Amino acid sequence: MDAAELGPISAAKVIDARGTACPGPLLKAKMGIGTVTIGQILEIKSNDVGSRKDIAAWSGKMGHQFVGVIETDGHDRIFIKRGK
Repeated sequence: MDAAELGPISAAKVIDARGTACPGPLLKAKMGIGTVTIGQILEIKSNDVGSRKDIAAWSGKMGHQFVGVIETDGHDRIFIKRGK
């Protein structure tokens, strides 16, 4: 999805992992995914350059859907849909 499609997404929970280096954002995503119900969206805010790739790979391995990323105000907004 592109930024125009992701922009109106309303996340069930937002985790602010800005200022944490790898693997901090991924660890926060792992802890946060359990706080939303199946089918809901988790948003992770991160300014760590590796987070996009790491969180996308992890979400696929764990059965969640990597929805996409929006670059905004010096950080990424990463969206995951809980799959199980």
